[in-house]
Parts: sequence; C-alpha cells; structure tokens
Amino acid sequence: MKGSKVLITEEPRGRIKAGIVSGALLPGTIVQKTAVAADGNGLHTWGVYDRAADGERPAGAYAILLERGEGYTYATAYTTGDHCEVYIPLSGDEVNVLWSASGTGTGDSVAVGDLAIVEDGTGLLIDTTGTPESEPFASCEVVTDVVAAGTMVWSEYTGH
Repeated sequence: MKGSKVLITEEPRGRIKAGIVSGALLPGTIVQKTAVAADGNGLHTWGVYDRAADGERPAGAYAILLERGEGYTYATAYTTGDHCEVYIPLSGDEVNVLWSASGTGTGDSVAVGDLAIVEDGTGLLIDTTGTPESEPFASCEVVTDVVAAGTMVWSEYTGH
C-alpha cells in the first residue's frame, strides 16, 4: 500500500461520482452500478462487482469505492444506505485496491507487474487465472502476505 488513501494519483484523470452503498463494503473494493437510489435524489446505488464469472468485463465502467471523508480511514467499512464516492479510473491511474489470496488461505504473494482480475461476487482482485476477458489492474509493489479477506495493494489501472 502506498500512502493512506485509495486514490493516490497526484493528478487523477478519471471521474469521481457520488452514490449510495449497497452492502457492507470496504474502500478499495471494485463496485458496479446496481440501481437508482429510491430516495429520489438521483444517485446511483453501488454494489459489489457481480458478473457471471471472475474476470468478466463489468456492466459499465470499473469503479473503486473511495474512503469516507475526514476522520475515517480506508479500513472503515460502509453499510447499506451510506452515501459514498466512487472513482472511475483511466489507464495509468494509481490506486490502492483490495487484493485477495486465492481461495480462503493466506500467505499468497504479489509481485510488481502481476496482473489481476476482479473476483465475481467479492469485488476483490485476484491474480489472473484462465483466460479472462479483462485484466484491469497491475501491482506496483511486492506484497508477501495477501489475505483472503483483502489486502490493500498499490496498483495501476491498465485499462484492459
């Protein structure tokens, strides 16, 4: 992890959007639009990335749940109904995102340049397996003890 925020690019080129959270999610999770909020404010609801399979292209753009404002850290979880901000990255943007160990274990390692796919149903990144449709992130650091619940890893959005 680099720094203490999810978005670490000094001059980000992507977009920040406001929304409503669906589920118990940590900052650094990959999310997707799920609906328009029922409270009439016109904000989208953002839930965990949930496609048909790991590595499948998202419905819409990839979005990363940002940490809350002042007084909160990247380790402070959101709950359903909380207002949030998500970041839609462009190629080359650097972010801290949650990587998961394969399966349910711990001790997996990540090397600089490792490509990752988004795990279906969790919104966490995992090392590329099989023949995915999309490998949107590459690690920018070495991490030697990635845990199944998610470890923040300094990464670059590849755009593919």
